[in-house]
Amino acid sequence: MSVQPRPGVANRALCAAVSTASHESLTATASRIDNWIVLEYRALWDRDVLGASRFTPELKAHLREQLHALGPSRLLFVKKPERRAYGRRHVYFGSSKAGVERFFQLEVDHQEDLLGFDFAAALSGDGLPGMPVDHPLVVVCTHGKRDRCCAKNGQPLYDALRHETESSWVWQSTHVGGDRFAGNVVMLPQGLYYGRVEPGDVQELLEAHASGRIDMEHYRGRAAHSFPVQAAEHAIRESERFDGIADLELVGVDSVDDGWRVRFRTRDAAVLEADVLSELSEEPVFLTCGAAEPQRARHYFATALRRL
Repeated sequence: MSVQPRPGVANRALCAAVSTASHESLTATASRIDNWIVLEYRALWDRDVLGASRFTPELKAHLREQLHALGPSRLLFVKKPERRAYGRRHVYFGSSKAGVERFFQLEVDHQEDLLGFDFAAALSGDGLPGMPVDHPLVVVCTHGKRDRCCAKNGQPLYDALRHETESSWVWQSTHVGGDRFAGNVVMLPQGLYYGRVEPGDVQELLEAHASGRIDMEHYRGRAAHSFPVQAAEHAIRESERFDGIADLELVGVDSVDDGWRVRFRTRDAAVLEADVLSELSEEPVFLTCGAAEPQRARHYFATALRRL
């Protein structure tokens, strides 16, 4: 049997198209993040967002130190084409930990002004945190240098979101995780991840969020939760028909046998428990458009639900 050479990246099927065609589940695929630093950066975004930026070595080192101090955290660069000529730059930072979600905003003349700013201290209440953000922040991954699907699916999605809601709330962003689920939207401060969102889905997504609900059709998970917890949350929501953002509160998670046991409390104080396992997909695939080798994706799923 002859072995065919692997097609070049440019000729390969788009990773998002492959994922959609195979009906890969969106469940439990949200990046695990508690805290965020979101910087308006108008120059070109390279694959290595911070390392290839025009920031000074001192600012790059400072931001890396801050991310380390913040624990599970992510730095996003964001932009709006219409703000290219604007003088000052927006800076957002905050927490998406369940129950303490909050974001703050600053404006700086130069990004080097951030050299003396302690994001970790500000979020812990020690220092001036900036102005509280009293509206959602909607970030759409359009990071084409990271993955072709993010640019192809993200740009029209960004345009649709700006058209359907307050445009100042919506930003193009660098990599948020899960390129093969593009178009990807993250709703901050809650850190709610949505995937395979198309322009025609935008109105329903925004209406759900405005009323405190989750759009379950496109829901990938919540950044504050680990993958097993995300799987349990999704299963409980589907089983009990809970779509309110605040309908469930995580009580605990334990490792058991080959999986996890996860407990959530409902609004009426009932406790629901889910057993969660993980497995690798049967067929290896290219998990991103630029992946060098195909891999088997790991999926998390609930096997049993109980009311305690």
